[in-house]
Amino acid sequence: MPESRKYTLAPLATLTPAASSRTWQTAPHPTLPIVATACSDRSVRVYSLTSFTLLHTITGGHKRSVRAVSWKPGTQGQSVLATGSFDSSAGIWRREEQPSNEDDFTNRRIGGDEDEDGRDDEDDYQFSCILDGHESEIKSLTWSPSGQYLATCSRDKSVWIWEELEDDNFETVAVLQEHDGDVKCVAWHPEEDLLASASYDDSVRLYREDADDWVQVSCISGKEGHGMTVWWVEFEGSGMSKKDFRAQRDGLSDEQQQHIEGLEQSGPRLATCSDDCTVRIWRRKPREQPNASSSTGIPSIIRSVAIDEDWYQDAVLPQVHERAIYSVSWSRTTGMIVSAGSDGKIIVYKEQWTQQTANGVNGEHMEVDGTQAQSPTGWVVVAELFSAHSVFEINHVTWAKRADKGKRWEGEEVVVSTGDEGEVKTWTVDETPAS
Repeated sequence: MPESRKYTLAPLATLTPAASSRTWQTAPHPTLPIVATACSDRSVRVYSLTSFTLLHTITGGHKRSVRAVSWKPGTQGQSVLATGSFDSSAGIWRREEQPSNEDDFTNRRIGGDEDEDGRDDEDDYQFSCILDGHESEIKSLTWSPSGQYLATCSRDKSVWIWEELEDDNFETVAVLQEHDGDVKCVAWHPEEDLLASASYDDSVRLYREDADDWVQVSCISGKEGHGMTVWWVEFEGSGMSKKDFRAQRDGLSDEQQQHIEGLEQSGPRLATCSDDCTVRIWRRKPREQPNASSSTGIPSIIRSVAIDEDWYQDAVLPQVHERAIYSVSWSRTTGMIVSAGSDGKIIVYKEQWTQQTANGVNGEHMEVDGTQAQSPTGWVVVAELFSAHSVFEINHVTWAKRADKGKRWEGEEVVVSTGDEGEVKTWTVDETPAS
């Protein structure tokens, strides 16, 4: 395998003030330089990534810990935040955003009836509506890329899909009960209305709509799966690999050219992490195109079309974590993956071309249609950080666009980690000079 470039995770800032209790997840806003953090004290804290200070504290909507947060994409002039709580409900919050530049997200003070500039509570996030239905704690929620759907999952073993018909008017379009255990995470495909869920029952399941009904189309479990609780699931950023690999297309081998074509046909891959201390990558097997010259004797207008999908293991990333991995995040800019969990480590992995991929390190040979399919790429660890939150577990990790004045190039990213001690930290990913 070619020598990989090494990187260093360097501390940039801790968001202040920190929460006084456990923090679960931090979600970057899709367009603004802010993040929202779900807290055990029943609040959501909105911080600036420009000044690393607190902008808003959202309270009053939930009776127990806020476990998950998700920003609605594609909103104009308004920020819409969904919150999921241990009180079994999801909340919708709205805030009108005035045209501004990044410097406006620096020194706002939260608390009291009025801030330093005379703005009152109208400047804060307003509680919009509550979504009830789950029978137990909501563990994760996420908006679809179009913003049409909101998915929630719960300890009650169910996944719900809600459709927003208009502001504050939501309809339940699906209650999916395929899992046999606590559902830990839900994630939408970046290009399709395809939903993935991960569970305490050791499985990953995928769903899509068929004839006005949402159904399971794939299940990753058993020998093909993790075999232990799957904590997180996340899709590859839309089109990232195709763009990244095409930039290197000149001089690629036939095998590498075929790999690019395979990515185009199968679409974004899926990353999962588990109690088994591994991060795994899954790829969808492309559908065979029907032969136009063949005929089944059944008119095409009434011919049944199967919607089941076959997802197979594309890679197992190098195993560095010593305890459960709670979260993974796939950069849409660089294609690198970051993971974190119970052992307090933050690990960054990078995919690269390789002539030979060793079994048991970068993934086993997979049988597909009776032929050996082995990826010409392999994953390597390029950065490793111990005790990122001292002795505390890291509940969540994600990539976010860098927005402070020290930003070194357009599109630079930072890693944001969320810990059990209540702190949210940001880290730069710096390439280590060759010795």
